[in-house]
Amino acid sequence: MTELRETVESYWAAAEARHWLAFGDTLAEDVLFDLPQTRERIRGRKRFVQFNCEYPGDWHIRVHRLIADDASGQVVTWSHATVGFEQKYAVTFFTGDEEGRIASITEFWPEAYEPPPGREHLVERY
Repeated sequence: MTELRETVESYWAAAEARHWLAFGDTLAEDVLFDLPQTRERIRGRKRFVQFNCEYPGDWHIRVHRLIADDASGQVVTWSHATVGFEQKYAVTFFTGDEEGRIASITEFWPEAYEPPPGREHLVERY
């Protein structure tokens, strides 16, 4: 599990640095990337690296939390993305292969929304 944790740390560092060769080195050749909100899937290292290279705008990623779970064989990250002036958060699930590379990624980008009225007395807004 330590190996996958380190691979995921390298993945995010390479993405932020736009070091696409190092980014690709963290991925299995047949990596599978899923985006459930948009129902998109990317198969294969080459296409996934190209997807990230071509993503529009000046974006930056900062990982807030990384959890490696031996029982499930997964690493989960909670990250903060800045895309231009927009602020977004993502939760990303990673699984690895036998070589310690990333075999699959499922990424959720929850959209912020205003809560329904009537619970103001129970919550603190931030």
